[in-house]
Amino acid sequence: MRRCLRFIILGLVVLIAWPASARAMHISEGILPAPWAGLWFVVAIPFVAWGLHDIKVRSRQDPKYKTFLAMVGAAVFIISCMPIPIPGVGTCSHPCGTGLAAILIGPGPTVVITSIALLLQALFLAHGGLTTLGANIVSMGVVGGLAGYMSFRVLKTARLPVALAAFGAGAIADWATYASTSFELSSALHADGSMWGMFATIMVAFVPTQLPLGIFEGLLSAATYRFVLARRPELLKPNVAQTEA
Repeated sequence: MRRCLRFIILGLVVLIAWPASARAMHISEGILPAPWAGLWFVVAIPFVAWGLHDIKVRSRQDPKYKTFLAMVGAAVFIISCMPIPIPGVGTCSHPCGTGLAAILIGPGPTVVITSIALLLQALFLAHGGLTTLGANIVSMGVVGGLAGYMSFRVLKTARLPVALAAFGAGAIADWATYASTSFELSSALHADGSMWGMFATIMVAFVPTQLPLGIFEGLLSAATYRFVLARRPELLKPNVAQTEA
């Protein structure tokens, strides 16, 4: 566990120190009009507050929880620092890591660590932006985290193998993130045109990169969840009921 933490921290330092391209990922700075940017901040704030409260409660129950939380947060930062530009859309494709985070630490804390990762990326890597931070938190942290967590629970209830449930959580969280990003962009930028027509156009633009990235996230989530379950299952007990054979 300590070796893994050192590796993640080293990767985080390297990424922060690496020269950043001006080409932004997530929803870029200035893309959303001010009223829409403000709206998504309003939507995001209650979820961040929920996550902070959850972290406070669970840290009291288990002193090791904060260390695990930091490791997962660093992993989300690193995973989501792999931009693939989408021409003409004002954003990029990239893996997110929030589906994996949600099944490891819970959906509320996932919103918090995603918010921190997005803020650091906006400040130091020119990825995303400060005005669009609320929208990016909602799409990646709120929608992605909740979609991954609920998918995992539904698949587990259906008595599917834990690896398959974790795969579904990672893949569905990734695709849900980009569906919500497409909605945020199309709702704010469609002007006199069709919002749903623009939504479909953006979604189609994402498909060539995001379809395989979702599968990659599914495989990563399945492997990581199985590893943690085998080595440190006590870290998962406060999060999801462990009924695996």
